[in-house]
Amino acid sequence: MITFTDRAREVVHTFLDQSNEDNMALRIGTGAGTGSPNFDLALVSQSERTEDEQELDAGGFTLLIKTSDCETLEGATVDYVERVNESGFEVRPASASSSPKDSEVTIPQGDIADRVRDVLNTQVNPAIASHGGMISLVNVEETDVYVEMSGGCQGCALSRMTLRQGVERMLREAVPELTAIHDITDHESGDNPYL
Repeated sequence: MITFTDRAREVVHTFLDQSNEDNMALRIGTGAGTGSPNFDLALVSQSERTEDEQELDAGGFTLLIKTSDCETLEGATVDYVERVNESGFEVRPASASSSPKDSEVTIPQGDIADRVRDVLNTQVNPAIASHGGMISLVNVEETDVYVEMSGGCQGCALSRMTLRQGVERMLREAVPELTAIHDITDHESGDNPYL
């Protein structure tokens, strides 16, 4: 059985609610790589289910898992994390240590952080998810916020315009006391921009 944290479940439901299609499912499987298993997650239509996939109820949404991955994923936990230079779903196999990593960074706290995160999670990310993108809050220093783009937004030629003309406008409407919004994304290392 795979366990989803409350935060991961909330983000999955947000993406499903923003999808224009009915009967969507979350596909999870092992990706290519060496050493520890890598996991891929994607929203797909349930009609895309293949014969070698099992369909499971994940508590409000359907989960598709290849039969060959069931043993690897048994007892795994799916979480949604926001760290410096990294945000998104994280799959921790049952064998992984549950102690936090030294490299983990504390999620920004406070009223401004909460309001910025709310705008990103409810307005911005569902809109750019169709392009495979995501924007995460990385830090708050007084009334300056630092955000990072990932997925299709990282390295995209339109990312600056998206941030300045769309995201910044929404954030300033919701949090008028913001003085600056800084993009700390390493756009040079983007390997999957939406074109």
